[in-house]
Amino acid sequence: MNTPQTPMTIGAVAKRVGVAIDTIRYYEREGLLPEPLRRASGYRSYDEGAVRQLRFIRRAKDLGFTLEEIRDLLALSADRQRGVKAVKKRAQERLAAIEERIAELTRVRDGLEQLIDACPGHGSPEHCPILRALADQEDEA
Repeated sequence: MNTPQTPMTIGAVAKRVGVAIDTIRYYEREGLLPEPLRRASGYRSYDEGAVRQLRFIRRAKDLGFTLEEIRDLLALSADRQRGVKAVKKRAQERLAAIEERIAELTRVRDGLEQLIDACPGHGSPEHCPILRALADQEDEA
């Protein structure tokens, strides 16, 4: 197993974190990961810090944070005075957005359930409540 002093290739880091090599390169281009050191051969050389940072990014993405928000979180994680308060605020904002999305999806689900319940599943298409609801343009304004 790699120790903190053992440099790792991009493939080894990708495997440890569970992301694609292209994802690591993308995060580097986006400034979410610092440019790695290069070996004499030109290959990238990573340390445990890169593994920790990639895990941070992956977990933040799993929680629904955008790359821009993750960039802010990474910057705030280094702010010893105001970082924790600001991180909490960002997490609260993300939670509010998720709750709003859940409410929206619940409304969509309930509407779809009503349409499905109203549809007999047979007959002519012009009598299908699902097709009529999809074709109805009165609600668009």
